[in-house]
Amino acid sequence: MAGAVIIGAGPGIGRSVAHRFAKEGLPITLLARRSATLEPLAAELGTALALTADVTDEASLKAALDTAVREHGEPDVVVYNAAIIQADAPGELSVERHLAAWSVNVVGAITTAAHVAPGMAERGSGTIIVTGGMPEAVPAYTSLSLGKAGVRALVSLLDKEFGPSGVHVATVTVAGPVAKGTPFDPDDIAEHYWRLHTQPRDAWEQEIVHDA
Repeated sequence: MAGAVIIGAGPGIGRSVAHRFAKEGLPITLLARRSATLEPLAAELGTALALTADVTDEASLKAALDTAVREHGEPDVVVYNAAIIQADAPGELSVERHLAAWSVNVVGAITTAAHVAPGMAERGSGTIIVTGGMPEAVPAYTSLSLGKAGVRALVSLLDKEFGPSGVHVATVTVAGPVAKGTPFDPDDIAEHYWRLHTQPRDAWEQEIVHDA
């Protein structure tokens, strides 16, 4: 198995997804912006490849993905879990801050998919899962609402582009704040990622919504 690449591999969903796929014996590559975020999880997993990359820096992100391919081969599954989660009302953010949020929430996912999907398509198999949220727009979380709407559109576009070649593109939409011991426990949410990855092609789902 060529393994799983987890982008945005910090505590919470990223950690739980990494453990879920590692449990199945897949080699794991962890990507995050800071090594301090990666080190605790890499230590827990023991054998994971830990790489630093800024998802808003195209060259940095592509270089990290290329390293993952060199080490483990073309990935079986890539999970894009990076996001800027912040409270902001309409008109509150500057253009610069809106663009920064959009770069992480959506553009990094585009860069990732465009870089890995062609190889998966050539092989005829692979899974790309983007962590979604905000099933309904909330004015108090304007930039996140816009970003998660963008994720939903992106997944649809990528499915149309690469789905016919055998690449399963999907999103797990998390409809609440993630916390251990709650209805939004990250370990429970991680099960959706494994379910999407293992679905037979004739039963592919494009979105799973995890709510209370």
